[in-house]
Amino acid sequence: MFSDIGALELVTLIVLAVLVFGPEKLPKVVQDVSRFIRKVREFSDSAKEDIRSELGPEFKDFEFEDLNPKTFIRKQLDGNEDLGELKELRSTFDLRKEMNEVADAVNGRESAPAPAAAPSAAVNGSAPDLMKKQDKPAAPERPPYDSDAT
Repeated sequence: MFSDIGALELVTLIVLAVLVFGPEKLPKVVQDVSRFIRKVREFSDSAKEDIRSELGPEFKDFEFEDLNPKTFIRKQLDGNEDLGELKELRSTFDLRKEMNEVADAVNGRESAPAPAAAPSAAVNGSAPDLMKKQDKPAAPERPPYDSDAT
């Protein structure tokens, strides 16, 4: 629950508690807080058990943590043979490199050639080179201003 609190933060909380409640009332406050946390946990556990009993025996292995999307997806992918292909695809894809190439193309800078160029574009020669800065077209002639149209 509080695994991300460091030592300095914990000391600060203790000092603040002593200053706010005083050394006389602090043990009573700690008891009240711990009793409240215990009651909330008991209420939560009883609610979970009530839900499990209402769902029936086909949901006996149901865990509420599975409702978290990350946990659900991880559980569904465990033991799946497509997971190896997914890991292989993830290891070959470098998002930062792809974004840099796109930014270079947009800004008209030359970037390092891609390791796997599209063979169809290189063979027929009809596809435009998207990495090359294209010439700006001539500015079109503006139509005459019509004050009645506005």
